[in-house]
Amino acid sequence: MVRVLVPSGALGLGWDADALEKGIANKPDLIAIDGGSTDSGPHYLGTGTSKYARASTKLEWGTLIEAARRAGCPLVIGTAGTCGAGTAVDWLLEITHECLAEQGAEAKIAVLKSDQSAATVIEAMGNSGIRPLDPAPPIDVALLESCTNIVALAGAEQINTALETGADIVIAGRTTDTAIIAALPLARGCHAGAAWHGAKIGECGALCASNPQSGVLQLDFDESGCVVTPLAATSEATPHTVSAHMLYENSDPFLLYEPGGYLDVSGATYIQLDAGAVRIEGAEWVAQDYSVKLEGARVSGYQTILISLLRDPRYVAAAKEWAKDIEVLATKKAAARTGAPRDSFRIEIRLIGQNATLGALESQTGQPVEIGAMGIVTADNQSLANEIGRILNPYLLHHPLTKAEEQPTFAFPFSPAEIDRGPVYMFCLNHVMALDDPMSAFTLEVIDA
Repeated sequence: MVRVLVPSGALGLGWDADALEKGIANKPDLIAIDGGSTDSGPHYLGTGTSKYARASTKLEWGTLIEAARRAGCPLVIGTAGTCGAGTAVDWLLEITHECLAEQGAEAKIAVLKSDQSAATVIEAMGNSGIRPLDPAPPIDVALLESCTNIVALAGAEQINTALETGADIVIAGRTTDTAIIAALPLARGCHAGAAWHGAKIGECGALCASNPQSGVLQLDFDESGCVVTPLAATSEATPHTVSAHMLYENSDPFLLYEPGGYLDVSGATYIQLDAGAVRIEGAEWVAQDYSVKLEGARVSGYQTILISLLRDPRYVAAAKEWAKDIEVLATKKAAARTGAPRDSFRIEIRLIGQNATLGALESQTGQPVEIGAMGIVTADNQSLANEIGRILNPYLLHHPLTKAEEQPTFAFPFSPAEIDRGPVYMFCLNHVMALDDPMSAFTLEVIDA
């Protein structure tokens, strides 16, 4: 049997302290925690930075370093620093050194990096080693060279290579969420289907239980299945909460693709045990040719934003028409007065409070009291974006619905109204890269700290 303790869905989200203590007392073979994902958008991969506060990260990471030492097991984090880029891994490594020094402790640290150079991907593309996933944007040499960061998602094989060094701490770049959990059970001969299935269920900690915010989850893997046990006193797992997690961030509720194959849970069973635990069995692992998913981000422009607030009932009711009129007029004026080519900038007004989340897909109706109008100017450079933002400014402050009526005045919550966001990023890869050797696209360094 292999026991994996998952303290939380991600480092930085916190956990139930009593539940973590219970997990440590249960002597896990591994403590595994996710460091991030693409959930928060392309900025973090584009810049190679973390979305979480350094103070929160250090506090929680230091707690887990000490917890793993007391439990006598390795500590593994995947997708370190939110995005898993090399600079984010180095950021967490620096924090690790600080934590160890403050605790007066020593540790062997395995640093697994997932960064890919544009040249590597270009070469693979030339050898037909790159395959698009649906939907995938077209890619070419120029696009790949424009990426500020490209990472490959490591799987269980790379995590196990790091663990085989005897490391006390594994800091991994971009990995699949499940790989850091499935790796050790696979290496120790547990049922492959159960290893991947349990890892998928446990990837977000207690999100698969009745108290999702409690965080701490224990996974016990064996030769035929896995037992899922949330450890907080206020949390329990049921067949419903556990089976439902296959729907989380997954396009198919029965299939989950990972490096080297896919998980099929169409034959899985979910058995309620005492103490709010669930045993899962029956999932199968189907091996395929080895490939890893690629993620890349690049600068897509520079932005200036402005926000104004509409409260007049007439303008609130006609906000959509008002915003469209401003977009047309301001775009025409910006092109004429700056001389910028029409394709070098874009003006958009998003109505905050009216279809701002779903846009044309919104199915609910209502009449808000107030609507926020957010003007977004995206241009080829920051200077142009700010200049066009200043052209947009008076429209958002005074633009009337009709030419004949009195001039209205709306509210700017900030002065100056223009807020420069700097470079904005976009994801530009949704492809997989074939590998003959799972480690060929990754680097591993072992550090005695």
